[in-house]
Amino acid sequence: MCGIIGYTGPLDSKRILLEGLSQLEYRGYDSAGVALCMENSRIRLIRHTGKVSNLKEGCRKISETSHCGLGHTRWATHGGVTTENTHPHQAGRITLVHNGIIENYHQLTLDFHLEGKLQSETDSEVAAWVLESLYEGRPLEAISKFVSYLKGSYSFCMMFEDHPGEIYAIRSVSPLVAAYTRSGSFVASDLTALIPYTKQYFVVPENHIVRLTSYKVHLYDLHQKETNPEMMEVSWNTDAAMKNGFPHFMLKEIHEQPEALKNTILPRMVRGLPDFTDDQIPDSILEQCSQIHIVACGTAMHAGMVARALMEPLLRIPVTVSIASEFRYEEPLIDSKTLVIVISQSGETIDTLAALRLAKSYGASTLSVVNVKGSTIARESDYVLFTHAGPEIAVASTKAYSVQLAALYMVCCRMALVRGAYGHEEAENFMKELLDAIPAMEAMIEKRDSVKALVTHLINEPDAFFIGRGLDYAFSLEGALKLKEISYIHAEAYAAGELKHGTIALITDQVPVIAIGTQKKVFAKTISNIREVRARGAFVILLVGEKSRVEEGIADVIIPIPEVDDRFAVFPVAVILQLIAYYASVGKNLDVDQPRNLAKSVTVE
Repeated sequence: MCGIIGYTGPLDSKRILLEGLSQLEYRGYDSAGVALCMENSRIRLIRHTGKVSNLKEGCRKISETSHCGLGHTRWATHGGVTTENTHPHQAGRITLVHNGIIENYHQLTLDFHLEGKLQSETDSEVAAWVLESLYEGRPLEAISKFVSYLKGSYSFCMMFEDHPGEIYAIRSVSPLVAAYTRSGSFVASDLTALIPYTKQYFVVPENHIVRLTSYKVHLYDLHQKETNPEMMEVSWNTDAAMKNGFPHFMLKEIHEQPEALKNTILPRMVRGLPDFTDDQIPDSILEQCSQIHIVACGTAMHAGMVARALMEPLLRIPVTVSIASEFRYEEPLIDSKTLVIVISQSGETIDTLAALRLAKSYGASTLSVVNVKGSTIARESDYVLFTHAGPEIAVASTKAYSVQLAALYMVCCRMALVRGAYGHEEAENFMKELLDAIPAMEAMIEKRDSVKALVTHLINEPDAFFIGRGLDYAFSLEGALKLKEISYIHAEAYAAGELKHGTIALITDQVPVIAIGTQKKVFAKTISNIREVRARGAFVILLVGEKSRVEEGIADVIIPIPEVDDRFAVFPVAVILQLIAYYASVGKNLDVDQPRNLAKSVTVE
């Protein structure tokens, strides 16, 4: 979602804010702005629609020095993409930036008689005027009152005109991190904006106020009692947030998948078996549950779909996958014997967090699979399985998907072992085959040039279809999403046998169909479905095990996949589907890492 950076200290705040906003560009945005506290304590706003580069150009004219300021990249929710709607917003003595949504902003407009004061269409400016109305010279007291009026999600960073050199921040759901360094004090919506300056930071607790000065960061509860933050340390190399010679972050992150899988799997293997002792996940929650409910959004939900197809036949218990934004309104059939697995790369996805809280209210055990330590979902879950993908900068998820799958596969194996579905030897074989998927992924990465050549058949077509059966269908869901996200080609995934029940009406001459045929028990059926689309003129790209026998002419392009056990084909297949989407986007000269209308971390409903 939107990006926030705040700084106060001895250095040039303008430079730090602009560099921080550049680091936050990957989150998705359509306008950017900064508020600089000048040496005469006057606060100056510079705001531009479009890229941060536009903002940088606008800031070139400023020769004065500033040592305190706020920066923001906005992804439009309330109101269009205009300079007036761009953050920061000013209201009297208050200047603020805001991530999230204030649901009761219209009622606040009426209650505080703001109709004639507003210069924008945003809920954020309404919030600024509410705070201004409550402010009597004591920031902590005003902020404590202020948040009691708000409904929704938010992270606010604020400057008060009569407290120059100070920044205040508070959050509910929407993430913030803060740090004090020799270079000054920082607050940001994402660690990537801080890592050039420090590896030490803390996650701002919900409903706590942060006060930043040039020489210290203070933390207070809503009763204005000072408390000590829980300090954390960045666990990945700072180079991981750089392109390191790759043309795009997405391609770099595709190449990083084998290493990310090793980092997620190997520390959790003891004598060849999956072991979650260090994660403090007891076998009892895996052994005693009567059903599993997986809740996630987007790519993470597709990882859950693969897990369901793997788990249900092996464990012989019901496994349900729900879209997080629907789950909380479904009155789900869960209870104290349900294991709810929530999946989120950022650990801040608001729909997934709401689903987690609902599951806990039903008494279910909750296990989260997340990539960010200290995130809200991680802190609120009963148990956490951290993935070790490192930072993922491209909006379209690649390595986060792979490590989510690896974590879920390990959970499945451990459950099978403790529930008696597997003996030790079977579990060891499962883990060996999971590790064998890593060199298979590496082999697929080496095929990138051949994938690049075949996307010429995709980039000029408005539609594409992905088909498969069983696990292959689960794989195809993510392939279609990737193509949609970054190439803007309308792509849909269908269970191959379902085509003839309506969708085959859309198959005409040269319509691209990406068929996945890695599952041996349904392979012949998948081939029959491919014949159906070929008979209607489709251009077929077939992903198939390299030892499978495929008659000549069954597909226009065949991409052989290294032989792995059928259950683990998702890992090499994922690489090919990611590369197809990547090169389709490159072939259309699109912004691969920052596709239109999308955000990396979705913290609004």
